[in-house]
Amino acid sequence: MTDENIVQGELIYYAHQLSPKFKELILIPISDIHKDNPLFSLHHVNRTIQFIGDTKNAVGVFNGDLCEAAIRSSKGEIYKQKTTPQDQRDWVIEKFTPIKHKILGMTTGNHEMRIYNETGVDLSKDIAKALGIPYRPEGMMLKLSFGDYNNYTKGSPYTYWTYFTHGYGGARTKAAKAVKVERLSAWIHADCYIMSHDHVVNVAPDVYLMPDPRTHLDEKTGFQVGKVTAKRKMLVKSNAYLKWGGYSEMGGFPPVDLETPIIKLQGTGKPRIKVEI
Repeated sequence: MTDENIVQGELIYYAHQLSPKFKELILIPISDIHKDNPLFSLHHVNRTIQFIGDTKNAVGVFNGDLCEAAIRSSKGEIYKQKTTPQDQRDWVIEKFTPIKHKILGMTTGNHEMRIYNETGVDLSKDIAKALGIPYRPEGMMLKLSFGDYNNYTKGSPYTYWTYFTHGYGGARTKAAKAVKVERLSAWIHADCYIMSHDHVVNVAPDVYLMPDPRTHLDEKTGFQVGKVTAKRKMLVKSNAYLKWGGYSEMGGFPPVDLETPIIKLQGTGKPRIKVEI
């Protein structure tokens, strides 16, 4: 397939071949930093960057709203954000440069879209270009391959499919927020789905049934039959880096969980995904 065969905006995937020595891959979603919102938590951002930098088998993805990017027509507090959207963009680039090789993909968020819709300037695209990160604003599918001896075969890596998108709309309850990523999982095949935007961490494993294309002869009936096996998919809503107060408090939204979900993809034995918070 060549670039000429891809329609602009069409969903494609980006493939990353990581170390065959990894027995486990740790995936960290980074979203809703809201740089220079008055309640932005630099401490928690620093912890996330340090963890990814210090952990050999840890990688991350950017999932939107890295900048506060408040403008006159938005709900954000334009007169309280500490710097301009351009300065926020430049800060993200400088801050994440030390781990840019470990950021595997990037989408955009509704806060960056404010600037794009008003001016045609895409802050997220600027960040992705400066850091050398694959960028697709709507959402991104990743094929992550690592490790060895999958299915007891030398030279066969473990492969996981991950889809992430910033998210949309408003919701009050945790159930209403979580159902968005559950709905998404019915449209796209993946092992792990990540959605942000709502500032509430939620993790839900789900199971679906997949037919195995291999068949065998049933000696009793004489028919060719095959197995249907259970496959696990993980639905993840990610955190934000904002302390409670301001717009969230006045609007009746709950405090944010500042801890980043840690998604672990197993590279030994049977393929498996688990999430720690």
